[in-house]
Amino acid sequence: MKYLSLVWAQLFRSKTRTLLTLLSVVTAFLLFGMLDSVRVAFQSGGSSVDGANRLVVTSRLSITQTLPVRLEPQLRTVDGVKDVTYAMWFGGIYQDPKNFFPNFSVAPNYFDVYTNLELPPEQVRAFQDTRAGAVVGEALANKFGWKIGDTIPLQATIFPRQGSNDWPLELVGIFRSKDRTTASNEENQLMMNWAYFDEANDYSKGIVSWYTVTLDNPDHASRVAQAIDALSANSDRETKTQTESAFQQGFLKQFADIGLIVTSIMGAVFFTLLLLTGNTMAQAVRERVPELAVLKTLGFRDGLVLALVLVESVLLVGLGGLLGLGIARALLPVLAARAQGLLPPTIPVQTWLTGLVLIVVIGLVVGVLPALRAKRLKIVDALAGR
Repeated sequence: MKYLSLVWAQLFRSKTRTLLTLLSVVTAFLLFGMLDSVRVAFQSGGSSVDGANRLVVTSRLSITQTLPVRLEPQLRTVDGVKDVTYAMWFGGIYQDPKNFFPNFSVAPNYFDVYTNLELPPEQVRAFQDTRAGAVVGEALANKFGWKIGDTIPLQATIFPRQGSNDWPLELVGIFRSKDRTTASNEENQLMMNWAYFDEANDYSKGIVSWYTVTLDNPDHASRVAQAIDALSANSDRETKTQTESAFQQGFLKQFADIGLIVTSIMGAVFFTLLLLTGNTMAQAVRERVPELAVLKTLGFRDGLVLALVLVESVLLVGLGGLLGLGIARALLPVLAARAQGLLPPTIPVQTWLTGLVLIVVIGLVVGVLPALRAKRLKIVDALAGR
C-alpha cells in the first residue's frame, strides 16, 4: 500500500491516454456485464427453487407437436408423481404484434403446481369459475394499465374462434412472482382457461402443448422421467420428460444459441481490448525508462519494479472494468422493465465473479511484457539513453 501513490502517479502520467484507454475498458466491461447477464439468465432457464421438484413432459419430436389430454390420468399413476397440470400455447397478440407476450391456456390446477406464482385464493376460484376468464402477471398488468374486471381483446394468430380471430377475455386475477429476481420474466404472461380454449377454438380439440409434473421427492426425477416416457414408448405420441430448467433452456435455444453468440462477441471485444491496453502499457513503460532507472538507482529491486508495473496494469483494467460493470448494473433494471422479461433485472453473481477474474487476468496479460522489460532494465544503459 505504501507504493500506491507512486503507482497512481505513474498511471495518470499521461492523462489523455489513460482516460481514452479507460473509456475503452469501461465500454468493453459494460458490454460484458449486460451480455453475460443475458447468457446466465438464459442458461439458468429462469428456473426457481420451487421448480426443483417439477418435470416437464413434451413431445419427443418437438415442442410444437402436441400431446393428447387423455394422457393426464396415466401420468398420475406413475410412482413418485405428486400432481399433474398442463398448458396449451395460444400465441395471441394484444392490439399490435409489437405488444406480444407469452399467453396460453392452462388447467384449473395450474397455480397448485406453479406455487412460485402467487394468486389470491378468491382470484383462483374466479379464474376456475369464469369461462372466458384470464389472469396476468403484475408486471404485464402495470404495463398496459389493466385492472380486474377489464376485457382483454386478444387476437389469435393460430387458433380462430367461430371464424374470427377475436378472443375477448375477462381479467379476473393478477399474480405476483415470489422470486423478485425472475419477476420481470414470470410476470409478463397471460393464462386463460384450457377448457374454454378447447371448446371455443375451431380446429384443435383434446390436445395440450406440455404437462408439468410435481414429484414427491426431487431425488427421484430421473426414475420418474423414464417411467413417464415408457408410457408412450413405440407409439405415435412418444414423450420427452426433463427437468423444468432443461426444458426452458431447450425452448430458448430454438431461437438462438445465446451462449455461443455472447461468447463470440465478447471474445472479439476482449481481444481488441488486449491489443489496445497492451499497447498503452508498453508505451507508458517505454516513456519512463529513465525514471525506472532512477528508481533502481535509489534501491528499488528488480522484482519490486516488475510488481509496480503489474499493479499499474491491473489497476488500469480494474478501474475501467468495475466502472463498466457498475454502469451495466444501473442500466439493466431500466432496460429489463421495457424488454418484457427478455433481460434479467440485475447482474448475476456469476457474472460479477467472472468479471473480476477477467479484470485480473487481462491486467496481468497486458502488463507482463512491459513489466519484464522494466525488470531487466540496466541502469547504465537506461541513463545513457541506450
